[in-house]
Amino acid sequence: MKSKKVNMEKITIIEKGIDGTYDAYLDDSKGLPMWILGQGNTVQEAIDDLQNSYKEAKQMAVEDGSECIDVEFKYKYDVASFLSYYASKLTLSGLERITGINQGLLSHYVTGRKKPRPATVKKIESSLHRFGKEIEELKFVY
Repeated sequence: MKSKKVNMEKITIIEKGIDGTYDAYLDDSKGLPMWILGQGNTVQEAIDDLQNSYKEAKQMAVEDGSECIDVEFKYKYDVASFLSYYASKLTLSGLERITGINQGLLSHYVTGRKKPRPATVKKIESSLHRFGKEIEELKFVY
């Protein structure tokens, strides 16, 4: 196998489909021997399937003697997928307090009944980043 020593960062898009399943795919497949896709009933299943697909593609490249870059996956979610994935960690009432967006409306985003406007997506994202920075700076007394 012709091997590139460079680890490439690839952004993975995770989206919830209209059938309720999730897709995980790379925004750019350059340097890979084929398009990589993961699917599942949950976000984690889609991520696991994507990573398995990548391992299989890499193995096929080895067997064919072709080139396949090493990839570090970074994840980018649509709002419905994010809310669904983190539902066990962040409640809608907690997200309402963090983002200022009514939990009823957040629930509609999760189920796909409504799709947030780009400005709302940006508001959710920036609110969560701000909250993440607060948590990152947290120190406990011991």
